[in-house]
Amino acid sequence: MADVHGTPARRPLARRRLPALAGALLALSVGTASLPSPVQAKGPASLADLAEQVTDAVVNISASTTVEARGRTLPQLPQGTPFEDLFEEFFNRRGQGGGGEQQQQRPSRRSNSLGSGFIIDASGIVVTNNHVIGDANDIQVILHDGRRLKAELVGKDSKIDLAVLRVKPDPDKPLKAVPLGDSEKMRPGDWVIAIGNPFGLGGSVSAGIVSARGRNIESGPYDNYIQTDAAINKGNSGGPLFNMDGEVIGINTAILSPTGGSVGIGFAVPTATAGPVIDQLRQFGETRRGWLGVKIQNVDETTAEALGLKGGTRGALVAGVDDKGPAKTAGLEVGDVITKFNGTEVKSSSDLPRIVAQTPVGKTVDVMTMRKGQEVNRQVTLGRLEDNDKPQQQAALTRPQPEADVTRQALGLNMSGLTDDLRRRFSIKDGVKGVVVTRVDPNSNAADKRIQPGDLIVEVGQEAVSTPSDVTRRLDQIKKDGRKSALLLVSNAQGEVRFVALGVE
Repeated sequence: MADVHGTPARRPLARRRLPALAGALLALSVGTASLPSPVQAKGPASLADLAEQVTDAVVNISASTTVEARGRTLPQLPQGTPFEDLFEEFFNRRGQGGGGEQQQQRPSRRSNSLGSGFIIDASGIVVTNNHVIGDANDIQVILHDGRRLKAELVGKDSKIDLAVLRVKPDPDKPLKAVPLGDSEKMRPGDWVIAIGNPFGLGGSVSAGIVSARGRNIESGPYDNYIQTDAAINKGNSGGPLFNMDGEVIGINTAILSPTGGSVGIGFAVPTATAGPVIDQLRQFGETRRGWLGVKIQNVDETTAEALGLKGGTRGALVAGVDDKGPAKTAGLEVGDVITKFNGTEVKSSSDLPRIVAQTPVGKTVDVMTMRKGQEVNRQVTLGRLEDNDKPQQQAALTRPQPEADVTRQALGLNMSGLTDDLRRRFSIKDGVKGVVVTRVDPNSNAADKRIQPGDLIVEVGQEAVSTPSDVTRRLDQIKKDGRKSALLLVSNAQGEVRFVALGVE
C-alpha cells in the first residue's frame, strides 16, 4: 500500500487498504489518459465536443502545508579538524547551523500535494477529495487557463472523502460550472469520461464505461462506489466523472492497482452519496447525518435459517442497541432484523448505515423489522450522528445471575456457569453475564465461527441463558422444532456482542 498524493505523513495508509481484494487500493491525488481496454467496443464517434464543453470547469488543486522542522544538535567537533567545514556544511544545508552544543532554529518546510477538482457553482464553489487537501493551510485552485485562485475551506467530510472549497472569481472572467447529475440512472456499460490532473499534467481526458455500481471497497462506513475502466491515475483524485450529457455523476477517489498506475479499475463516489453531503457542507460547514443507535451485522444463510427469516439472506441484524439512542426509545431490540427503513429495502447490513446517514436529523421514519418470525413496524425519530467518530456506547444487556452448574458440552463447546474464578481467569469485565465457554473443539463449526475460550453465550434462539443446562435445553427445543441451526448471542470478555449461527444436527 502506498500513499501517493505527495504528502505521506498527512494521511494514514490504512485509510486505503483493501484486504478483501488482490492488489493495493491507492488514494489518488497527484490518470494518464488512455482508451478503454476493450478496443473492439464501439463508442461515440468522438468525445471532443463533450470534453470541450466541460473542461473549463475542471481545476487542479495545489495544497501546501507548512511543517515546523525540529532543530538538532550539531556534534561538538575539535576546532581546526579537517572535518569541521564538511560537517558544518552538511548540517547547514539541512537548516541546522553550527555552534557546538547550541540548539539551532531550522527553517520551516512546505509539504505539497496535487489533485483535481471541479466547479459546481460559478460563484466560486469547488468540490474535491478530502485527502487531496488534508490539513493544508494554503490551497490554490488552478483554472484551465492557468489562473491561480486562493481557496478557503468551506467544509470537509472524511467518511466519504469530500471537501468543499470557495474561491473569489474575477468579475471580468466568470467561472464555468458543471451540474451534478443523477448517478442512480447510470448502468454498467454506460459511457463516461474522466478529466483531471494526472501526475501534475493537468487537463487530461480519459474515457471508459461504468463497470459496476455499489462497490464496497472497505474504505469507510458508506461505501457505494461507481467502478469504471476510464483511466484514472495519481492526481485524478477529486476530479469529476461525467456522463454523456456533461453532468458529474461521480467524484474520482481511488484505484485498485498492483503497480500504482491505472489497470482499468477505478472508483468514484456517486453523486447520490456526495450530493447531500455537499449541500450540508455548503450550508453548515459540517455534516449532519441521521443516527439510529444500533450495532448491526450481516445475515448469512445459517443465521437466516436460525431466525426463520423468510426470503433468505436480507436485512441488517441488530446486535446491540444504544441505551441513549433513538432505536432504544422506539422499542427496537437485539435480535431484530431491519428489512426496510423509511420505505427503502435493506438488502444487506452495509445498506443501512448509508440510508440512515442520508436521512435528515429529526425526521420520523418507519422501520420494518422481523422479530421472532413476525413483522414489526416501529416509528423512529432520528438523532444526529456525532462527527467525532467515537463508537456509540453499546446497550447494557441485563441478564439473570447465573446459577452454579456443572460443565456441559454441546456444539463443540465446553461451557460452565460464570464464577468469580472464571471471571478472573478470562478477565471478564464486571457486569458481563452469560455462560462461559471454557474450551472449543478446534474441528468444530464453533471454531470456524471464531468462538474462543473466555467468550460468553448470552442467548440461544433469542432467549437468555445463564447456565450450561439452559443452553442444552434450548438446543434440544430448537431440534424438536425442526430447526437445522441455532442462533447464539455471544459476548466477548469486554461485553461486545455478536450473533453466531451454528448447526445443531
